[in-house]
Amino acid sequence: MSAPTPVPLCVADDATFWAWHRWPEFSRWPNPAHTLVVVPLCGTADWGLGHALDAEETVLMHVLRAASRRRPAGQPILVIPPLRFVLGSDPGCAFAVEPPVAHGFLADVLGSIAVSGFKRVLLYNASPWNEEFIAAVARDNRIALGLQIFRISLSGLGLDLHPVRSQSRRTFQTLVTALTGCDAEPPPRGASEPPFPRPWGDERVHPLAEPALPLAAARAAAPALLDDAAVRLVGLLGEIHAYPPLPHGGKILPAQP
Repeated sequence: MSAPTPVPLCVADDATFWAWHRWPEFSRWPNPAHTLVVVPLCGTADWGLGHALDAEETVLMHVLRAASRRRPAGQPILVIPPLRFVLGSDPGCAFAVEPPVAHGFLADVLGSIAVSGFKRVLLYNASPWNEEFIAAVARDNRIALGLQIFRISLSGLGLDLHPVRSQSRRTFQTLVTALTGCDAEPPPRGASEPPFPRPWGDERVHPLAEPALPLAAARAAAPALLDDAAVRLVGLLGEIHAYPPLPHGGKILPAQP
């Protein structure tokens, strides 16, 4: 009887996935100060796409894997397993945690990265509900840990899930259909787009009213959509790589009179 095929932790590029390295490798890592550690953050939510609640992670990690494989060899990165317990303000979010809990969780992760000798971190985020949150986390842990922290959200790669500002929810839906091999569920009977403009503060998630692309059509469209987002991410990774390191090893010196 053959051994069962192991189920991966997530979609990842084997060469850059932190969890695939044995712990002794980190004690002799060749360039920790110049390696960018990518911290993926993805919520679990119903975005009205007719797909499972892990749509954020599905797209987030496929784009990252494609970009990792396209980047120049001289740009070292390490990717930790995605953090799934984050903020989620909409009723369709599951497993969301309160801001202090999410902040403390991410601070612990960043502290572990810093103790391992790495100085440069990218917070790579899927959810629009976490964009302001990762900005605060980046600031606080720049101060507390001396880390050089960058931020990229899927919305900046043309894959925005925000229910009001987004022009790309259907693109997101098409990608999830193709990447999972599952047709999206049809829109609920009587579903319609919300009025525009919405009243201030109304950020409710409404299901997409038009039927999704069928699986065959989504698979035909997805490679170009995925490639576009991956190319954008590769470009941003290149800009991060070229960015000078923090002075004084990340220490914040007292103000001089």
